Amino acid sequence: MNHSAAHFDAPVIDEVVPAGEPWMDVVKRGQRLRIVDLEGNQAVDTLFYNANDTAEHYSAQNTIQSQKRIYLTTGTVLVSNRGHPMLRIEDDTCGRHDTLGGACSAESNTVRYALEKRHMHSCRDSFLLALARHPLGVDAGMTKRDLPSNINFFMNVPVTPAGQLRFADGISAAGRHVELVALMDTLVLISNCPQLNNPCNAYNPTPIEIKVWAP
Repeated sequence: MNHSAAHFDAPVIDEVVPAGEPWMDVVKRGQRLRIVDLEGNQAVDTLFYNANDTAEHYSAQNTIQSQKRIYLTTGTVLVSNRGHPMLRIEDDTCGRHDTLGGACSAESNTVRYALEKRHMHSCRDSFLLALARHPLGVDAGMTKRDLPSNINFFMNVPVTPAGQLRFADGISAAGRHVELVALMDTLVLISNCPQLNNPCNAYNPTPIEIKVWAP
């Protein structure tokens, strides 16, 4: 865990994203993106793309292989499917972020919980809504084929000695944040998770804050 004491001028983006809602925008090379867990234990499902060629995107496999550990925190460089560095985590007051658990979907809600949970709102739905509604997604012609494995900022997904995943209580708290510097022009796609069926957000989805500063 690390906490930066750096001072910044007024952010160029400062938005609150309600629970269950998506957010999409470009963070330019050298800019800093801060995601704030306003009330604690919220899971923030996040995807990153090369803003100039969205066929290049965040790769969980390449990131894990390059850093030789499965959790993301200060110093982690997020690597693309083409092996290029996309962003670097500069400041992290939570200390652990998941890149294995994936995004909740209608299908996973059905398999993990119950048939009647299938139609509950999910992060995959949020991603698709953003791609269909936001000019950045429409102009790039992005579809569900463009949704790779994502990062779950603030989410606690322990891995057992047998290699199984467990969805456990979050370890974040109100006001904790993760801050990244963009190493290329990066399209950021976020679903502020609406999940009500596991303890990742204490069964209580809450808002987050997105801030972006110029270099």
